[in-house]
Amino acid sequence: MLITFKSHAAQDLIMMKDLAMTLLGIIGKRLGERGVITVEELPTAIHKLEAAVADARKPHPADSAVETATSRDEEEEEPLHLGQRAYPFLDMLRASQREGTNVMWGV
Repeated sequence: MLITFKSHAAQDLIMMKDLAMTLLGIIGKRLGERGVITVEELPTAIHKLEAAVADARKPHPADSAVETATSRDEEEEEPLHLGQRAYPFLDMLRASQREGTNVMWGV
C-alpha cells in the first residue's frame, strides 16, 4: 500500500506503508487513513527525525560483527539506511516549516 504526503511547500511524496509507519512513529504520529502534522508540530517532528537519523548512522556493535563475517568481495547491494530513506520526508517537513504550512497524508 502506498501513502501520499502532501504540503503546499513541496511536491507530493509517495512512500510505502511500512516506511511511512516507521517515520511517523519516530515523530510520535500514528498512520491512519488520513492525518496531519501541523505547523506547530513541525519543529519537534523535524528534531525527532534528525535525532533518529543521527542515531542510525552511529555504528552498533552487532553491525561490525556482521560486517567482518561477510566477505567484502561479494557484490551485495547495501540496504538503504534510515537517513537515505527519511531524507525526502525530512526535506518536506523543513520546507513546510519555512512556509508555515501543514503536512497531510492519506491513502
